[in-house]
Amino acid sequence: MGGTERRVVITGMGMVTPIGLTVEENWQNILACKSGIGKLTKFDIPDFPVKIAGEVKGFDPADFIPRKEIKKMDSFIHFALAATQEAMADSGLMTDEADSDRIGVIIGSGYGGIALVEANALKAHSGRHHRISPFYIPSAIINMAAGQVAIKYGLHGLSYAVVSACSSGLHAIADGCYAIQRGDVDAMVVGGSEATLTPSGLAGFANARALSFRNDEPEKASRPFDADRDGFVSSEGAGILILEELELAKRRNARIYAEVIGVGMSTDAFHITAPDPEGRGPANCMKNALRNSDIQPEQVDYVNAHGTSTQLNDKAETKAVKQAFGEYAYRMPISSTKSQTGHLLGAAGAIEAIYCALAIQHQVLPATINRDTPDPECDLDCVPNEPRQAKVDVTLSNSFGFGGTNVSLVLRKA
Repeated sequence: MGGTERRVVITGMGMVTPIGLTVEENWQNILACKSGIGKLTKFDIPDFPVKIAGEVKGFDPADFIPRKEIKKMDSFIHFALAATQEAMADSGLMTDEADSDRIGVIIGSGYGGIALVEANALKAHSGRHHRISPFYIPSAIINMAAGQVAIKYGLHGLSYAVVSACSSGLHAIADGCYAIQRGDVDAMVVGGSEATLTPSGLAGFANARALSFRNDEPEKASRPFDADRDGFVSSEGAGILILEELELAKRRNARIYAEVIGVGMSTDAFHITAPDPEGRGPANCMKNALRNSDIQPEQVDYVNAHGTSTQLNDKAETKAVKQAFGEYAYRMPISSTKSQTGHLLGAAGAIEAIYCALAIQHQVLPATINRDTPDPECDLDCVPNEPRQAKVDVTLSNSFGFGGTNVSLVLRKA
């Protein structure tokens, strides 16, 4: 993404997560090492094996959406619209008929409207098919987060969804960057949104033994790189970024959080859910990101790890970082903010890209909380248990998903 190509910068950000409904609230809670994991309240099934989750708290869609429209959208669309409203206001990007063709939207999700799919499937199979709303399909399909954002702001550039499991958010950012570099658009609304805290969504992960069963200690359940980790914690929310071509941002005198200087991608081609235990795919992904950014490994000041808190991922990612960064891996800080937010699945990459931009802005590294017993196989500098002041000019963020899909994003101080 370097050289003479059109350069892409981040000028606005918005967040809805288990630790905050705004970017500022999120960052303050990141610095306070607050966990967003708690008892599951969205449903109550007595013998359900998982009783914890990262729920968004205090969120009212009516603050962002006309009341008559709320029921026409799944929660993942509500979250996306809320985060976009903050990001657009933050960027100061104004749209009118003169420029609306030059602004697009790409918002990824792993599941889309799973809650509505569950509810309407029950109606269909119990003879109540006549009670299924005509708005059911457009309220649940994954591209409607982008579609609703485009409608609300009158954006006529490209609009679609990226669906690549837990890599969706970063892939959306990557595609948005490419669209600006090609000259298709001058600005993009990009990110990810997820709302999967439903019985079938959680049961599927639980039965695959992917989730933490630390039901009695919710705030301790997400513990990446810790020897006592037992799985990830499923969460919900959204992260949205405004990307702009650099010269447009400069003409507007916009605040620039960071420049996107490179993306890397790869595929494990190993297993439908498990990572390659040797970390080959993620290692190639990070190497590709470094090469495409035209930087050396030693120039990276911080890595926001995929860091799910599963036994397999954390070991494989540690091996991958060592392969990609060599001996420098042992001196380079790497932390997982999933220790605080849980795993936002298709929204995770966008959320974590925002944390990287904030790390650059504030020159602070987020911590990996709950790392009480270091795993000897995860022996890198995981910024354990408290944030760290540091020089942060370049960050790399990882997202890896089921199916073996991998993506890494490199940001640089503007």
